[in-house]
Amino acid sequence: MYYSYVPSFREQQPRVMTVTGTAAISVEPDIVMIELEVVTQNESLTMAQQENAQKINQVMQALLQFGIPRENIQTATYNIYPRYDYVDGKQVFRGYEVTHALTVKMDEGGQVGKIIDAAVQNGVNRVSAIEFTVADKQHYYQQALSAALRDATAKAQTIAETMELNLDAKPLKIVEEMNESPATHKAFATMEENTSTTIEPGQIKIMANVRTKFQFFA
Repeated sequence: MYYSYVPSFREQQPRVMTVTGTAAISVEPDIVMIELEVVTQNESLTMAQQENAQKINQVMQALLQFGIPRENIQTATYNIYPRYDYVDGKQVFRGYEVTHALTVKMDEGGQVGKIIDAAVQNGVNRVSAIEFTVADKQHYYQQALSAALRDATAKAQTIAETMELNLDAKPLKIVEEMNESPATHKAFATMEENTSTTIEPGQIKIMANVRTKFQFFA
């Protein structure tokens, strides 16, 4: 008489599969960062600086009138450059250029275009960056991380069912793969003559990735 022996679940040789999980959550931005620049030029460095300082003060007063806290208006850069023209192959000194850039942080309340218009009317002649983000990034990242783990588990279960494997649904190892890109979204201003500036913030995607190891039995 012959007997066949089928090893039990625990007696089978365990093996390991590695599965990655990804998830993204779309979030409406609630914070906006704008970089506004005042650029002045003059043959006299002193005059260029004075004109620049006067315009920067006007810009700051305009921003404060919108209710932006003073601590949210900070100098990003302040640069002085000599300027030259080339005439008949020779370098001719033209004067100085002074650039003062302000970084402005504010709540995203639909007033970004109006604030840019007010800043331009008071002396800003360059808007170098508009960046939207969220105040509580960690809250949304935790949601994305949880979804990424569920995604990895679902993939492992699909593989096991397809290959007719016995899967231990509890991961042996979970590695969080950090996403280096910040949760921000850059936007651009569109401006037409005799119209106000329009800003389209869009949505921010917050990503999470995990690498997991699951034990299965063939």
